[in-house]
Amino acid sequence: MSEHYDVVVVGSGFGGSVAALRLSEKGYRVHVYEAGRRFADADFARTSWDVRRYLWAPRLKCFGVQRIHRLPDVLVLAGAGVGGGSLNYANTLYTPPREFFEDPQWRDVTDWEAELRPHYATASRMLGVVTNPCEGPVEQVMRQAAEDLGVGATFQKTPVGVWFGTPGETVPDPYFGGAGPDRTGCTLCGNCMVGCRVGAKNTLVKNYLALAERAGATIEPLRTVVDVRAAPGRPAYVVTTEATGAWVRKEARAVTADQVVFAAGAWGTQQLLHRLRDSGALPGLSARLGHLTRTNSEALGGVMLERVPEGVDLTRGVAITSSFHPDVDTHVENVRYGRGSNAMGLLATVLVDGGGRVPRPVRFLAEVVAHPVTFARSLSVRRWSERTVIGLVMQSRDNSLVVSSRRGVFGGRRLTSRQGHGEPNPSWIPAGHRSLRVLARRLQEATGLRAFPGGSLGEVVDVPMTAHFLGGAVIGADPSRGVVDPYHRVWGHPGLHVVDGSAVSANLGVNPSLTITAQAERAFSMWPRRGEPDRRPTQGEGYRRLEVEVPVAARPSGGGG
Repeated sequence: MSEHYDVVVVGSGFGGSVAALRLSEKGYRVHVYEAGRRFADADFARTSWDVRRYLWAPRLKCFGVQRIHRLPDVLVLAGAGVGGGSLNYANTLYTPPREFFEDPQWRDVTDWEAELRPHYATASRMLGVVTNPCEGPVEQVMRQAAEDLGVGATFQKTPVGVWFGTPGETVPDPYFGGAGPDRTGCTLCGNCMVGCRVGAKNTLVKNYLALAERAGATIEPLRTVVDVRAAPGRPAYVVTTEATGAWVRKEARAVTADQVVFAAGAWGTQQLLHRLRDSGALPGLSARLGHLTRTNSEALGGVMLERVPEGVDLTRGVAITSSFHPDVDTHVENVRYGRGSNAMGLLATVLVDGGGRVPRPVRFLAEVVAHPVTFARSLSVRRWSERTVIGLVMQSRDNSLVVSSRRGVFGGRRLTSRQGHGEPNPSWIPAGHRSLRVLARRLQEATGLRAFPGGSLGEVVDVPMTAHFLGGAVIGADPSRGVVDPYHRVWGHPGLHVVDGSAVSANLGVNPSLTITAQAERAFSMWPRRGEPDRRPTQGEGYRRLEVEVPVAARPSGGGG
């Protein structure tokens, strides 16, 4: 007989980690499957050139933290490993603007801003959010650029989940009152997105998952869920997994669970749900699956110097330290990698505007011919992180993709995309390009070296890059409007739940991790304790706001920072 659990959680990122902790606290027997490996702090790559520890390519035995996926309309960056995207995200934890809560997709269900407010507070305490104290030449240039654009009042330092302490000082883990492993204060090395080797980053391994395991949850890494279907003759599900990355010896195993939580990230959850619908394992999944997939209307560009400046360290700080709004819809953040982490420079090139009658590839070739030296420098990755300020541009505008599944050339099925609801998903953002050009001018003045704005290679053919792939299994008042109900139960399958980025139902315009965590906190606050009656209405009865007990969150001493 296979192992049986009350709840199986697929994925250990921001949604899955909340599920593991809160449901264990409520008495459920919880088992978490994670496709990636488990990392100790010292296991992370020293730089992004350590491909086996940094990049995710499991068929090639690369079990790193950085996933890269391609769709026709966007190149997707995501995370992998126990702790999910918290291992390689930029620690940045913004609450979104009012427009997110009032998006037409879900605004008629409830007052989302009011209902989620206490859960944002819990998520902030759990993740140890503080305002980052970093101040240096990059932050000064960002402030000046905002002033030049007439939006100086919008400049702010980022809220981040980092244990700053005294740089290099080792202290008992603040979450566990001295009973946990020692941690070291942030050394401002800039390599947050490669993996924090000193333990200063408040990854989910340091809080939610550690507390969940203490409460009895079990986590099984390097197992990929390949099938979920109703168990014959009883109200339960059979969950089948295989060894991650295996070519031949896949070691397929099955367990049963009363309920299943999908939390494999927007890419992983969509991929699995499409597979289950296509195979007939879960008949009746909403036809809205894949609709309202969002990229956060995102673009990644930057400003590159001709060489490394003397006496100016662009790598010093956490990954993202400041931001401003060049207009009401657009948010620009500076991003950095640490010294030696130059691999992402392989995706960089000169900045080329889109739009108009002239195709963008033609404009790109014209730029190359007109400025061959600048183009050649844009291709060089030598000390790239030390001479580059990355610009992350996000928007809260109403646009989306539709993601679907199709048969691949060599068999199997793969995800594809097309333009969806709202205005076309942007392939370039004019306000972002204006901001990058102003940043280049200011960085040139600050360093005395020639600086030029850059973009990503995908944008040359109108395929932007996003680190915030969201939606596709969104909340809807009924199955004709969404994949999950307002309690995060899958329509037509109330024993299945979606609590990761795929349930984010509108463009955020800011980094999504805090919102994913808050939505998950809300969802599991409404679950009954094991053995108690479920107060949530049956699907189809309409939404009813429940009075819930907000968990008392662990909080690091000293305010988390």
